[in-house]
Amino acid sequence: MRKAPRQQRSRVTVDVIVEAATRVLARRGWARFTTNEIAAVAGVSDGSLYQYFPDKLAIAEAIRQRHLDEVLATLAGSDEKGDVAAAALPQRVERFVDGVIAAHSVDQALHRVLVEEVPLAARSSYPEFEAEYQRRYRALVAESRRETESESDDSDVAARMLSSAVEGAVHSAARRGDLDAPAMRAELLRLVLAYLSDRRHAG
Repeated sequence: MRKAPRQQRSRVTVDVIVEAATRVLARRGWARFTTNEIAAVAGVSDGSLYQYFPDKLAIAEAIRQRHLDEVLATLAGSDEKGDVAAAALPQRVERFVDGVIAAHSVDQALHRVLVEEVPLAARSSYPEFEAEYQRRYRALVAESRRETESESDDSDVAARMLSSAVEGAVHSAARRGDLDAPAMRAELLRLVLAYLSDRRHAG
């Protein structure tokens, strides 16, 4: 962002702009995503928009940041259904997979545009998100072998491998439009459980 909103009125304006931009991006795609239309949909002047965002790519980054925040919030919510620590691994995996699917099902049209069309910065430019996202996968890997996250030297590699596999499957399903299909959920559960089960028996 060009300027961080400090007052409540400014924060409201930024929220309105990002909400409007989200709708425009999902409907129009990146090629027809313009600041003029965003300002018109948001009901603000072009000057107000440029006061906070230098160009449409900066707005797209704000949309992506909001999406990443929603992903973490949804995954956190998947841990609130009872005592997760005491849950059997299949139940914990089921909650985790449901959280991942829910996080990517909010607006599949928008997600496809963000993944396939927008020239966004690498996700590594969001270190806080990446650290927390990988921590959740490490915890799942550690739980499969009943160890702490720091007890296994290869837990980081395993977490990255598992997250890459899950993201690849979820993003492909979102592009095809069948992310909500029961068969997709069942196969994703099978993939995660098979990987974790293999690591458990290998250890």
